[in-house]
Amino acid sequence: MKVVVLGTAAGGGVPQWNCACGPCGAVRAGRLPVRTQDAVAVSANGVDWWLVNASPDIGAQLAATPELAPGPGPRDTPVRGVLFTDAELDHTLGLAVLRGAPGLRVHAPATVLHALAPTRAVLATYGECSWRQVEPEQAVVLAGGLEVTAFPVSGKRPRYAVDSPVAGHWVVAYRFHDPATGGVLLYAPCLASWPSGFDALVAEADVVLLDGTFYAPSEMGAATGRPSGQAAMGHLPIAHSLPELRGHPATRRIYTHLNNTNPVLDPASPEHAKIAEAGVEVVADGTVIDL
Repeated sequence: MKVVVLGTAAGGGVPQWNCACGPCGAVRAGRLPVRTQDAVAVSANGVDWWLVNASPDIGAQLAATPELAPGPGPRDTPVRGVLFTDAELDHTLGLAVLRGAPGLRVHAPATVLHALAPTRAVLATYGECSWRQVEPEQAVVLAGGLEVTAFPVSGKRPRYAVDSPVAGHWVVAYRFHDPATGGVLLYAPCLASWPSGFDALVAEADVVLLDGTFYAPSEMGAATGRPSGQAAMGHLPIAHSLPELRGHPATRRIYTHLNNTNPVLDPASPEHAKIAEAGVEVVADGTVIDL
């Protein structure tokens, strides 16, 4: 299994267009790298590729990734489809960019498919796109041989769907398994808490990419100088998840979905030193992982 980490930032990327916080300023000054909004591409055979989430950055991410270049025909693409972890705009708006992909397949929980009904109607006017409901803890074999299983991790709804009549799990993590190599990837960019049973998922994974949105519970308010409502955003701070990750030294552990205010963006920060001491990583956009 090959994994390309297309993006590692939370909504808006780093720098965020309307933010002058320390990390955003450091990126604009060239002291830190630009980070696009989080997504990965996964393949078992190097031919059939699946995206997990599709932000407005997806076009630039695809163009920057040789493995995802179009061909051999003039309109062929190795992208077979998209899996959504949730219905947040930061993870789904990129579907409009992918509207020209022939036979695109989209996998998502029932709650997410319902929230995306208007988007589905728009995409239907551009061509064939199939939609498949993801059932919790039921493995599905994707084109190319990958086995993927969704595990519910949060009921946090996107702001535009707070009044949705659909009940159920709104956020999932995905476990990818390559039957040929036995490799296991766990992708959980949105984690409101450390759910029951999550330790077992981390322990069996070769690589886990985990929600690292904020380092501290009050980080966003401290960075912006005003109350932020960070707690309601549904992201477990690194300060709370790092002690859990320390118990899994055999698993490669990587933080993703990093908010522009997060001090671990700076390799020279004390916060970055703490995660490095625990053996946990922050990787650059475009990082390739072989399992």
